[in-house]
Amino acid sequence: MISIKQYIDQAQTEFVGHDKQKAKALLPLTLAAYRSALSEMGACGLDVCPALGVELKQGLNNLAEKLVAEVSCETVEETEAHVRGRLQGWSRNVALHNRQQAGEVKEILLVMAHTAESVGDRDQRCAQQIHEVTTRLNSIANLEDLTEIRESIKQSASELKTSIDRIAAESKAALDHLRGEVSAYQTKLEEAEQIAARDSLTGLGSRLWVETQIEKLIHADAPFCVAIIDINEFKKVNDKHGHLVGDELLKQFATEMRSVCRSTDLLGRWGGDEFMLVLDRCGIDEATSQIDRLREWVCGDYTVQGNSGARKLQVDASIGLAERQPAESMKDLVDRADAQMYQQKAASRTTKNQHAR
Repeated sequence: MISIKQYIDQAQTEFVGHDKQKAKALLPLTLAAYRSALSEMGACGLDVCPALGVELKQGLNNLAEKLVAEVSCETVEETEAHVRGRLQGWSRNVALHNRQQAGEVKEILLVMAHTAESVGDRDQRCAQQIHEVTTRLNSIANLEDLTEIRESIKQSASELKTSIDRIAAESKAALDHLRGEVSAYQTKLEEAEQIAARDSLTGLGSRLWVETQIEKLIHADAPFCVAIIDINEFKKVNDKHGHLVGDELLKQFATEMRSVCRSTDLLGRWGGDEFMLVLDRCGIDEATSQIDRLREWVCGDYTVQGNSGARKLQVDASIGLAERQPAESMKDLVDRADAQMYQQKAASRTTKNQHAR
């Protein structure tokens, strides 16, 4: 931000003639790159901590949209301060969130420790009572009066039953308490796992979830293919219509993909405007047919509601497909699919430029 501010100062005062024209021409590109960086920063924050990343992403996107209009040094300084404040606040909140998560785990351990301690104390008390009963039973051997022996046995048996009943009751209470505590924390952990497994914007699987599923398939040595789907020129949608329109387009695009995928396919948001599709138990020929069908279904016209009403957008996508090879790691597999996707994107860009001429 400081370098951008200095650049604006120079463009307004130091540059003259042709240099000033070049500086003014480069400024929109510089600001667009910074807006893109803010957007990616928000997306990364969402990946790092889904529970707190939505607010950061929305806040950074709002700041990025303010830089679309006429920009001055004051605007840049104000944006810099807001960005710094949001990042500092978010980092503090993430640290607090992580401490709370660690505190919940600590509470579970403490509950289990206290339960174990109470069980130990109970067993020690019961052992003492049983010891007293057995001592009394041993003393019966020295008695000669049958009536006295009978009364002593009855008393000992009664005390022994009382001790056993107390053990059973205290054990049940301790176990019920422990079950309740563990169940409550298990529910919290399951909720946290569900949040981490879902992309908050599109409702698809998160990147972490997709990576986990791929690792499971690799471990099972199952045949599968992966496809990376990238919306072409999505950045222009954000720059021209705003991030709210861009987010709505992502949600609609995700819905269309979900509707065309098979029930066995695994679909998630890889990051930004990129999605990952895992085609389980699928060879390259069948996967290619599935991708052709998906491309035909999801590419085309979309109607998106914005602040100024409905907007019709033409959407195209580049898709890279790779079949997992024996002993291939997830990184190598994804890199191959990613490389093919970028080849398609470059070819699409070249074709579009040729048509424009």
